[in-house]
Amino acid sequence: MGLLRPPVVAARRTVSEMADAQQAVAGVNGDFLNIKTTHPGVAATGSSSGAEVVEGRPLKGAVPDGQRFGPALPPGTSGESVIGVGIDRRGHVARLRLTGSVRAGKKSIALRGLNQYALRVGGVGAFDSRWGAVSRRRAVCGTDEVRSAPCSTNTAEVTVRRGVVMGVSDTVGAGAIPAGTIVLVGREKGADALRRLRPGERVRVSYRFTGPVRFRFAVGGFPILRDGEPLDGLSPRGPAPRTAAGVSRDGRQLYLVVADGRSALSGGLTVAELASLMDKVGADDAVNLDGGGSSTFVARAPGAASVTVRNAPSGGTERAVANGIGVFRAARPG
Repeated sequence: MGLLRPPVVAARRTVSEMADAQQAVAGVNGDFLNIKTTHPGVAATGSSSGAEVVEGRPLKGAVPDGQRFGPALPPGTSGESVIGVGIDRRGHVARLRLTGSVRAGKKSIALRGLNQYALRVGGVGAFDSRWGAVSRRRAVCGTDEVRSAPCSTNTAEVTVRRGVVMGVSDTVGAGAIPAGTIVLVGREKGADALRRLRPGERVRVSYRFTGPVRFRFAVGGFPILRDGEPLDGLSPRGPAPRTAAGVSRDGRQLYLVVADGRSALSGGLTVAELASLMDKVGADDAVNLDGGGSSTFVARAPGAASVTVRNAPSGGTERAVANGIGVFRAARPG
């Protein structure tokens, strides 16, 4: 199993394109994404709401709960939840929190964001070459509770190249970030802290995910099933097309489910019905992934050169999405 993804975080591809590019034999769509803009003049990034881990390393962090897209979170859950496979080669559903720092001499600034389309109010986030060329401006818009709130007017951006501050600006920019360069973006108190850095100053930027599991790969999704029981407070809205992923009690099976909807053949499912379905197929813990027109299941027939779509996307064709979960041929021993 592994993460299907575009070449950069701030981009979208169809599940078929990602599966073929990474030579997967099957796959489904992944997390909810920033597909539309709610701030005039600020581009939608196409990036996912939740965290991502690739080859054991953080690729991006989760946006604040109020900035995510998709159905309301069940009580007691978090947009920082993910599903994936740990270094123990078992499937897990767990919460990952990004923690880090920017250190310059005796100055230390908390880092709470990585390649994500929204930062916490007063926070600082890092962007690197994996982000892409899309403007970073969206990261300072909205608040922790209200996605559509205005963009902050107190912002700062610091460019760090190979550990040295190259420039400090009040404007959050755009464009591809070169390898070896990190762009730090801050808002409110975070912006004030970044403005204390000076060109030529040496800094150390570090970050990691903290949580109960060390993941080899992970993708964001909010919990709907825990210990074989649907969670209380699941959204009653729907029915609609749905995608979900779950793991067995021992973590040795991972279940991928796509339910079509909005058609004469299938009305779809509510989130509560999706949780019950995941329990019936054998999952002990499960998460809801992006649904609606994003719900896609692809597979490659034996001997075929590419995958084909096996469900009926509600939009009539595949939608470009932020990421997915792929199934790959196991490497032969030796």
